[in-house]
Amino acid sequence: MFTGIIERVGTVVDASRGPDGLLLTVDVGTVELDVEPGDSVAVNGACLTVERTDGGRFTATAVPETLTRTTLGRVRVGDAVNLERAVAAGGRFGGHFVQGHVDGLETILQRAAGGEGVIVAISLSRDLAAFVAPKGSIAVDGLSLTVVDVWAGRFSVTLVPYTIQNTALGSKVVGEQVNVEVDVLAKYVWRMLQEMGPERQQLDEAFLAEHGFAG
Repeated sequence: MFTGIIERVGTVVDASRGPDGLLLTVDVGTVELDVEPGDSVAVNGACLTVERTDGGRFTATAVPETLTRTTLGRVRVGDAVNLERAVAAGGRFGGHFVQGHVDGLETILQRAAGGEGVIVAISLSRDLAAFVAPKGSIAVDGLSLTVVDVWAGRFSVTLVPYTIQNTALGSKVVGEQVNVEVDVLAKYVWRMLQEMGPERQQLDEAFLAEHGFAG
């Protein structure tokens, strides 16, 4: 489990394809990321298992399923990637529940100045639209962001100056693809409503009271 708070931007120094997928080696700079073999690390929002470490570098394999469903299938040596270790029990939870299970590839449609930051519009596939709401949470390339607005086929987020300067998302341009993971809580609500059937999907006072949300 992750929080969507990026700890460091790493650089891909090797990307070798093999029978098991893509073997990625990422350099995290002069300060080690403090991971061990077997640890989980989100790389641009995709959860990978560390296989070995060497000073300020770690190596992990992106399996074929991951390569198909995420931007890691197009990663090249020299690319910057967002990194986050799995959250420790009892640690601070600054973002939202992020699983590292990417739901889809979307495309940056527009970047526009917004105050001191940048407003970014991103495409939104129809099958994900039900899980995205204004002021809700979403993970883009592993980064926990608040949705500003939602329209047919797109949503927008704001990147503040710190995010622009300290994550790989800040340098992405119109036309580039990003990994998107919708809020897992929204998935569970949607699933619950589907199981109830159309006759019970209306959220009225009786429904809320029955499920402990109203007196």
